[in-house]
Amino acid sequence: MFRISRRTLIIVGMAWGISTQAQVETVPPQEPSAAAAPLQVEPTQNAALPCVQPPPVVRWQDYQGPFRKVVGAFGRRLERKSVHAPHYKPGAILCSLTLGGKFELFVEDTFDPVTFLSVSFNAGIAQAENSDAKFGQGAAGYGKRFGANLADQASSEFFKDVTYATIFKEDPRYYRQAHGSNKGRLLHSLDHAVVARRENGTMMFNASEWLGTASAAALADAYHPGLKPGVGPAAERLGFGIAQDVGFDVLREFWPEVTHKFKLPFRDQNEPPAPAPVPVPKS
Repeated sequence: MFRISRRTLIIVGMAWGISTQAQVETVPPQEPSAAAAPLQVEPTQNAALPCVQPPPVVRWQDYQGPFRKVVGAFGRRLERKSVHAPHYKPGAILCSLTLGGKFELFVEDTFDPVTFLSVSFNAGIAQAENSDAKFGQGAAGYGKRFGANLADQASSEFFKDVTYATIFKEDPRYYRQAHGSNKGRLLHSLDHAVVARRENGTMMFNASEWLGTASAAALADAYHPGLKPGVGPAAERLGFGIAQDVGFDVLREFWPEVTHKFKLPFRDQNEPPAPAPVPVPKS
């Protein structure tokens, strides 16, 4: 995660002044052996738009192909935050996450094996480049860099998935388009950095992405020594953080093609089929 000037904390203070309220519903429990437990969702308040629950995440224990542990860990990371707008129930929207569901999403992403692998790799690169030189070298220096990078990841996920998603009543999940041209789907995945969904299914500016990334970067000033000051380095770090999330969204959009090619289990396999079109009588 990347840092910007402490002046961005003003943004955090302003955003915290906005009030919010979570709605409540429970999801039927799954077996403990499932790859991931269902997140808590809530019903919509609009009776004209009944909400439905997304398909459960697939059981990666059932996949016995090559590199199953690595593929399973990476697949869970992508699928956990990926959903598909229900095409089998016209007029319906996905049930939004409760505050508890958003917090659960944050915890699962933070303590995901892929997160620890990424943090370990980034800490090794920082050690080799002697970034944050005050941390020193050796095992102690690597441990400090590992802890700082893990704090970066955790704070970013918390701000984006819990704090600002709750304040602005935003759905932190990525909605796959799944159909259409590759160009259209690519643009759809890139748009998510700017356009997100509200809990009621309407579109909004992706405030949690930008404010969450900026807030985590500002907080990192407290435990990352040797941070380069200035607007230029701040903008570069913020942009890199956004670009990293965009890359994951592109992977989420085209993950179905990867799963089909390598015959991997896939979340949308659990989705009911679309209804057959009603024939129009000839006049």
